[in-house]
Amino acid sequence: MSSLSKKLKNLKDYRSTVDPKVKDEIVVEYAPLVKFIAQKIAARLPANIELDDLISCGVIGLMDAIEKFDPTRDNKFKTYAEFRVRGAILDELRAQDWVPRSIREKAKLVERTYAKLESEFNRPATDDEMCKELNCTQDEFHDLLNKAKSISLLNIDDSATFNRGDKKLMAGLMEDSRTVNPFTAVSHKNIREKLKEGIGQLPEKQRLVLSLYYYEDLNLKEIGSVLDVTESRVSQLHTQAILKLKGKLRGVLDAPEDLAS
Repeated sequence: MSSLSKKLKNLKDYRSTVDPKVKDEIVVEYAPLVKFIAQKIAARLPANIELDDLISCGVIGLMDAIEKFDPTRDNKFKTYAEFRVRGAILDELRAQDWVPRSIREKAKLVERTYAKLESEFNRPATDDEMCKELNCTQDEFHDLLNKAKSISLLNIDDSATFNRGDKKLMAGLMEDSRTVNPFTAVSHKNIREKLKEGIGQLPEKQRLVLSLYYYEDLNLKEIGSVLDVTESRVSQLHTQAILKLKGKLRGVLDAPEDLAS
């Protein structure tokens, strides 16, 4: 347990909230982490979205993490803070609803088309096959991907968008939760299996982009240098991979909602 986590534990043994001095100390120490997460999210957003606004939301998420962190659970504070910071930023973006409905519909169209063609071919569709099905040119298809790239970012409840820390934390929370029932357990197992299967079927470059972005924490520019392609092309590869995975996961993810309705 880190020194800050020990301070949190000691303070929470005697009071319901964290001492303001300790909170300030943690905010200062984790400020670079908040900025890093905000910058990573901002890289996938339109230029009119202010980085400072994202950082402010991230700080709110960090403060929420400080108040709600439970040192007795088997989770590191850094992992928990990352999850809360990212969640606060994405929640604010969702609340602003800055993505036009037309772009949401186009993203869903691409997602459904990937799923349809994969079902027919028993493999992910190529760009040429997508263009033929959508009745568009390569340039039009790539423009569609560029417009849809920010949609995948906002689905924090979608396992396909989690980084390694999120997956580990969510797994821990699910295991500790008393509300988990057999259906939920089977559902999450199916999601993991489908996700693993979907990643394995992706083209090599798309798998590599996901690995470098989510597991190695490289930004789009750095990935472009590794693959010797432009940053825009990396963004396209990432969007294609996420939309393919979402299409593959759609049936599993929609099941609980269907049963509840």
